[in-house]
Formats: sequence, structure tokens, C-alpha cells
Amino acid sequence: MRASPLKLLILVVMSIVGLIASSIVLYLYYLLHQQLPGCHANQTFWGISLNCGAVLSSSYNSIYGFNLDVLAVAYFIVNLFLILLVAFGSDRLYGRAFKVLFAWRFVGLAIVPYLMTVEFIILKTVCIYCTIMHLSILVDFVIITYFIFYKKSLRTFLTSGSEAGRPLPDNLGPRLEQAFQTPPAWARGPSTRPLKSLPPACRSS
Repeated sequence: MRASPLKLLILVVMSIVGLIASSIVLYLYYLLHQQLPGCHANQTFWGISLNCGAVLSSSYNSIYGFNLDVLAVAYFIVNLFLILLVAFGSDRLYGRAFKVLFAWRFVGLAIVPYLMTVEFIILKTVCIYCTIMHLSILVDFVIITYFIFYKKSLRTFLTSGSEAGRPLPDNLGPRLEQAFQTPPAWARGPSTRPLKSLPPACRSS
């Protein structure tokens, strides 16, 4: 495992939150045809109403025939899969997965302005679950950007501070035993090696 549990949690927490929100929408609204809990209010705030049904049933909730909520579930699942490759994969997989993870989160970020424009400007109606997904995508992108431009590498973040918990090498015991059995040079007695010839200037006449 390349990352500690805490660092792994930092990488996956917002993806898990987004996956839960998108799964609730997919299951309750599309499969069971039920209203989403806590997402309907008769009052408006600054001209913006709260109604998930109005947002999800609008024509803006699909792109080229693809339902955005289904794509959201797929997005967060792929995001989590890439994080697992970064944290547990080999060095070869780590490099590729890290680049794909950044590009993948950038794709998610690129669509958020469109979705927020639809809710706040066109429909003037907000879906809480959609907003949670938007925030999850934004925070995820901030995290990966922080690793690239501040930490310079995700590997540095994952491995820093992890040396303390690394197991000792297998050959440490024999190496220590040999070191204690071999006396230091000062305790070995006079050297038996022949002396080198003195230079001519130091020879006795």
C-alpha cells in the first residue's frame, strides 16, 4: 500500500460523497419514481427555488441522449478506481493512473459550470443532490491540483511520513550480529602487516 489510511481517505472522501448522492438520485427518482427527500420547498430564496424534480425532469438533464445522473455515477466509480490504482498499483500503473486521474477530474470540472448555469440562471431551481455532486467534483479537482502544483507529485504526498511504519529489512539481524562480533581496529592488537620502506630522507645514515 503506497498511502496511509488517512491520506487515502483524503483522496476518496469527496468521490464517495458524490457517488452516494448520485446513487440516491438514480435509485429513488429514476428506479422507484419517488420524490427525493429534503429536496422540495414552496419558498424561494433570492429568486431561486428548491425542487429536485424540476431539475431532473428538465431537458437540460441529458447531453446527446445520455442522462447526466447516470454519467455522474459512472464518473465517481471511475474516479475511485483510478485512486485505488494510484494507491495500490505498481510504479508503472501509478504514473499512468495519476495522469489519467488528473485528466478525468478535469473533464468533471469542465461540465460543472454548465450544470450550475442551468440551475441558477436558466431554471432558477436548485437540486440539493446535484449541488452535492458539483461540490464533490470541485473539491476533488482542488485536491489533485494541490498535489501537482504544490506538492509537485502525488507520490511525495503518499509516501511522506510512511517510513516509520515500514518493516525492518530481513538481513538486519545477521548484519548487526556480525558488527558486534567483529572488534574495532583499536582492540585487535598491534598490526602484523610489514612496515613499508621508509623514504630515503628518513633512513638512518
